[in-house]
Amino acid sequence: MSRSAESDYDSVERVLDAFRAGEPVLIHDFDDREGEVDLVYPAGAVTPADVARMRNDAGGLVCVALPDDVAETLSLPFMDDVLNHPAASSHDLGYDSRSSFSFTVNHRDSFTGITDRDRAMTISRLAPVAESTRLGDYDADDFGTEFRAPGHVHLLRGAPNLLDDRQGHTELGLALADEADVPPAVVVCEMLDDESGAALPKATARDYATRHDLAFVDGERLVDALR
Repeated sequence: MSRSAESDYDSVERVLDAFRAGEPVLIHDFDDREGEVDLVYPAGAVTPADVARMRNDAGGLVCVALPDDVAETLSLPFMDDVLNHPAASSHDLGYDSRSSFSFTVNHRDSFTGITDRDRAMTISRLAPVAESTRLGDYDADDFGTEFRAPGHVHLLRGAPNLLDDRQGHTELGLALADEADVPPAVVVCEMLDDESGAALPKATARDYATRHDLAFVDGERLVDALR
């Protein structure tokens, strides 16, 4: 990475401080992967206003990533392992060997599940659930009592060894949560360009981060620091 390119990004320390404070950060993965910038939150800090920001300022799919061990305990599968349909028979992803998608959920106290309030309820509750699951105090039956599926919040399942296995936004966000010592549940939402309909260019994402005083970092720097 060139010196000028490095100056476009913030330090990993700033990103960690922001995550510990419950603030969102912007993460660009890799030019030779998705080449996208995601708005990433610690799930436990998400409010209805944050969901509105993801809808209006990011525009991508609002997803919550959970670690492999948590997903395994809660019986949350990779969707491509359980779908019995011709559409799931093979994968030709241009950026990776498999998708991280599990199924979709709503908190049972939500109404339609899609409003900013409902999605914030579902998202924020997944943080203590993930933490309790790792402590052995929560299981799949508890999850079924609290959440229903299908719903409006997409769950992602991280690779077992995180960045050693896969280096998508799912794993980058979860590795960041581990290093920041916050509950192992993170929200990722792709930032899209209203004019082109494509991924938001890095320079435009950098401008957005500067205007809103948000930390902006790239995947290479995170991998080097957190792997």
